Amino acid sequence: MSGVRAVRISIESACEKQVQEVGLDGTETYLQPLSMSQNLARLAQRIDFSQGSGSEEEEAAGAEGDAQDWAGAGPSADQDDEEGLVKFQPSLWPWDSVRNNLRSALTEMCVLYDVLSIVRDKKFMTLDPVSQDALPPKQNPQTLQLISKKKSLAGAAQILLKGAERLTKSVTENQENKLQRDFNSELLRLRQHWKLRKVGDKILGDLSYRSAGSLFPHHGTFEVIKNTDIDLDKKIPEDYCPLDVQIPSDLEGSAYIKVSIQKQAPDIGDLGTVNLFKRPLPKSKPGSPHWQTKLEAAQNVLLCKEIFAQLSREAVQIKSQIPHIVVKNQIISQPFPSLQLSISLCHSSNDKKSQKSATEKQSPEDHLYVLEHNLHLLIREFHKQTLSSITMPHPASAPFGHKKIRLSGPQAFDKNEINSLQSSEGLLEKIIKQAKHIFLRSRSIQLQLNIGVEQIRVVHRDGRVITLSHQEQELQDFLLSQMSQHQVHAVQQLAKVMGWQVLSFSNHVGLGPVESIGNASAITVASPSGDYAISVRNGPESGSKIMVQFPRNQCKDLAKSDVLQDSKWNYLRGPFKEVQWNKMEGRNFVYKMELLMSALSPCLL
Repeated sequence: MSGVRAVRISIESACEKQVQEVGLDGTETYLQPLSMSQNLARLAQRIDFSQGSGSEEEEAAGAEGDAQDWAGAGPSADQDDEEGLVKFQPSLWPWDSVRNNLRSALTEMCVLYDVLSIVRDKKFMTLDPVSQDALPPKQNPQTLQLISKKKSLAGAAQILLKGAERLTKSVTENQENKLQRDFNSELLRLRQHWKLRKVGDKILGDLSYRSAGSLFPHHGTFEVIKNTDIDLDKKIPEDYCPLDVQIPSDLEGSAYIKVSIQKQAPDIGDLGTVNLFKRPLPKSKPGSPHWQTKLEAAQNVLLCKEIFAQLSREAVQIKSQIPHIVVKNQIISQPFPSLQLSISLCHSSNDKKSQKSATEKQSPEDHLYVLEHNLHLLIREFHKQTLSSITMPHPASAPFGHKKIRLSGPQAFDKNEINSLQSSEGLLEKIIKQAKHIFLRSRSIQLQLNIGVEQIRVVHRDGRVITLSHQEQELQDFLLSQMSQHQVHAVQQLAKVMGWQVLSFSNHVGLGPVESIGNASAITVASPSGDYAISVRNGPESGSKIMVQFPRNQCKDLAKSDVLQDSKWNYLRGPFKEVQWNKMEGRNFVYKMELLMSALSPCLL
């Protein structure tokens, strides 16, 4: 049917649901069909609104196309389809845009010509100028500009001032909130360091060491109160705290245990009057509240009172040859004859009277801090033993202790052995032994000695063991003899370094004057060439004596002998000559001896 015009037919897809997904088991998931409104929206999205419609050229082109189709020239179906596609495409004329721009420019020129003609002819419309107010004579445009800028700046300054006032008020409120801390939060900080309990409407705390094993009867209770001694209208101080503690009056201030060793016993009237030297209160750590320092000082006072009470109880109960004296806040003991150990409780409160009396009685410090520290360690060890003895399990049918105590028969212990097992030294006995040890150690002068409690055990160079008592003279005699032997040993070591030869050495010389303390020591050394010799004799009482032996050819005052005719005998050493040791240069004995050996040694080039 080539002579019949082609008819355009719209073909749509069948109304079946599209497959969205096919599962692994072959199940198909379909999409729901579009509704009428959704289908209309989808079709509207396909319209190209930029394409021109109803133009004269398109109508003419369509009429010409229809005339050619009905002419019967017999075009093929492909050509008809191409002509249909061309019909719906936009204009393909290359000068189409130029024509449109010229048409719009012509329209604008026509409008402009009409406006100019109306203004020029003034037949239909008249243009009058806008009326303006006359300016004052003194106000020019620059003045108006300055006034406007001033108003603008004033408005900006007002805004900035309001913002600054708000910021200042906010900072002030934050500082006040920081200073005025909540009472509950401060109470929570207190509970983290101290034991608290509520009794009625009061909050009480515990300062004692009962939980650590202390048996001291003092209650050690303090009360937590709210600090209301502040005027909120005035400026709040920086160290303000809403919480305060109230401690017992007998625990206020500072305290310490003073331990001193004196060689002369004081008068009986001076006992109990301890010379207090003021100790500064411990400084609080940065950031810690003031109540922490106050409670720590009160707890230290309580511990010092417990230590002194325990020492006083033991001083009364212990039976010794020289009884211990307890007067007021002072304990007097005598470890050795003419030696006194004083243990005192020094407690100074914060009032002005006690501070004034403390400054009046201030004396040179003779306090042994080591013994005070040891007292604190011993009382804490006592607390630990008390606590462990309470919690440890014990047998139900036999006394607690060493298993050998419960033996019977020939292996059973007698009363003395059982008492030796059960005996334990008290706090006072231990500190007296430590004081004896310190006193004997102070008498030794930079020597390695085994210092005991009542005697000194010395191990000699040759292996001999010497036991000294507490007498000061024995220690002095021993030190003098060791010093004399040390100088002789120094000459021996110096001779090895300088290349000299040791001819003789003795720690106990049997010749010469007899020493009242120990024995004298002597040594003889020869120079590397053998020409000179030095002999040293040193005694604890007589001191040191140095002799030098020269060659015979250097002794001018030596008489010539008829027996020694050969010249080789002149190289033998002559008699000894004493050296004026006090005129030798040098800081000590070793420096002087080194200078003498250097002078007598040959110069090897």
